[in-house]
Amino acid sequence: MTVVNGENILEVQGVVVVFGGLMALSNLSFQVKKGIIKAVIGPNGAGKTTLFNVITGSFPPIKGSIRFKGRSIEHLKAHKIADRGVSRTFQTVELFGNMTVLENVMLGCHTRVPTSFMASGFRLPGAKRKEEEMRERALKILKFIGLADKFEEPADNLPLGQQKMLEIGRALATEPELICLDEPAAGLNETETYVASSLIKAINAKGITVLLVEHDMKVIMNISDEIVVLNYGQKIAEGTPEAIRNHPKVIEAYLGSEA
Repeated sequence: MTVVNGENILEVQGVVVVFGGLMALSNLSFQVKKGIIKAVIGPNGAGKTTLFNVITGSFPPIKGSIRFKGRSIEHLKAHKIADRGVSRTFQTVELFGNMTVLENVMLGCHTRVPTSFMASGFRLPGAKRKEEEMRERALKILKFIGLADKFEEPADNLPLGQQKMLEIGRALATEPELICLDEPAAGLNETETYVASSLIKAINAKGITVLLVEHDMKVIMNISDEIVVLNYGQKIAEGTPEAIRNHPKVIEAYLGSEA
């Protein structure tokens, strides 16, 4: 398990989200300690992806606060939250399929190596230098996620497992302190799931805090330091994997006989 200093990097307090009269998140509160892997689990419709959308700025909550490193982010736009150090992936892979693997990761680098439109358009020396910096950083990330040999491939040519790794790589290119991974093992076979789990642990070992939504309970129990459980938009349990595994409300709502 990860050793942490107890400092919270993310604080979700009293968050409420309503869609068409339906309560998607109801007075939800929890914290994420810096340096850990924390999982969010629950049945379909529990509000997990809604939670990620609110944290990363897709839309604001109608009530409550979200604080990252002690600063309020609940009303910031998504790109501003990314600038602060929060990145994410999606349930459905969202890559630029006609672009190469390298170009997809370089897009993420743009948030950390800005350059002006005019400099890029006229290929001024400063812009060329920054582009080379992005390329080198992107290649390092591809090596880290195991796709360095695929850098010239169109992203659409990759199998699903590698596409998911590539999306994680693009998220890493923004240099996040907190990365939110939405079902990174969904649709993967056993070998691909092992690769994904190993990558998540390697990301965390670099000091990046991980907030993880996943339905594969073997993955969750093997790599998480803490778990928060949602049901119908409410928190029903929170604790270590062992505590969650044996929690009666969790067994009833989600784990069932698979626990």
